[in-house]
Amino acid sequence: MIAEKGVWNRLRLRLLFTGPTLFAFTTVMIIPFLYGIYLTFTNWDGISTTQSLVGMQNYLAVFRDADFWKSFGLTLKYVFYTVVLINVIAFMLAYVLTKGLKGQSIFRAGFFLPNLVGGIVLGFIWQFIFNFVLVYLGQNAGIQSLSATWLADPDKAFWALVIVTVWQNAGYMMVIYIAGLTGVPDDIMEAASIDGASGWIKLRKMVLPLMVPSFIVCIFLSLQRGFMVYDVNLALTKGGPFGSTKMVSMHVYEKAFLSRDYGVGQAEAFVLFLMVALITLLQVYFSKKLEVEA
Repeated sequence: MIAEKGVWNRLRLRLLFTGPTLFAFTTVMIIPFLYGIYLTFTNWDGISTTQSLVGMQNYLAVFRDADFWKSFGLTLKYVFYTVVLINVIAFMLAYVLTKGLKGQSIFRAGFFLPNLVGGIVLGFIWQFIFNFVLVYLGQNAGIQSLSATWLADPDKAFWALVIVTVWQNAGYMMVIYIAGLTGVPDDIMEAASIDGASGWIKLRKMVLPLMVPSFIVCIFLSLQRGFMVYDVNLALTKGGPFGSTKMVSMHVYEKAFLSRDYGVGQAEAFVLFLMVALITLLQVYFSKKLEVEA
């Protein structure tokens, strides 16, 4: 009887601390997620009070939607370049800014600052830069590639979006890499220096293997932000010109809310979720194997 009372007291204590969080998580995340899955089997248009079950028709419509797969392919290309550039630049910045550079704290704050700017505001700022500032510099300096706005060119608009994304996120990933680099044991690096190891050898053989946990986190965050990009995409290019920068999140939004085909849009969102989850799990799985080997 006393043991049962002790268990009940511990359960009540745990519920006291975790109950509000579990309730909020369930009502804000779990229930809407499950309801969203239910809507993928209906013909709801997003505004009517009635809806009918249509079975798997919405999922079949997803696989027949050429625009969805085109935007998904473009998003894969965008994710590849942004993930690589963000992490390479962020690691290089972190490596330099952990070497005792004079004023490195100011540089760290400066590189991190773009991450604090909202995506919509950031998009409008860079829209002004691409449309006016760079064009003005290009025309006056005779730089042909900058004499016309990139946002009006279907090929260059994609790279403009990549540049803005890298500029926004590299500083945030830099902070994570700095935390990882400061966690590298000094005695290992000192022993390597005594043995005559060069800076490149120490970086390749010691620092990088020990940085695998940081790489896992940063690549995971970069993938998530890349696949879910919408605000910068909307503010900077609005998916143009001629749909050349319409990422998959924007396509799903337009399908659900502008085309009033909420069932198909929700089905596309769920298919996107499954594919992103699969890619992310594979990334974490193979990264963890490297971490064990390291």
